[in-house]
Amino acid sequence: MMPSGSMMPGMGMMSQADMEALDKAQGVEADKLFLAQMITHHQGAIDMAGDEVKNGLFPAAVEMAKSIISGQQKETDTMKDMLSSL
Repeated sequence: MMPSGSMMPGMGMMSQADMEALDKAQGVEADKLFLAQMITHHQGAIDMAGDEVKNGLFPAAVEMAKSIISGQQKETDTMKDMLSSL
């Protein structure tokens, strides 16, 4: 079990360099970078929730994970559409 307040490396979490790049970006490039980073972030949530669905022991947590997958996938699909239109 991980200590409270910590996250596994990767898993869609933005690095300091990612955040600095977003801070420096402007206009359409900022929009593209934001969407790309958020797609990665959402995919991390989908992956973690998928692990819970596969391995979870507590039925309520498994159901919540299924809901997370559904919601995050819909948002990811929307962001991919937005990104492709830029």
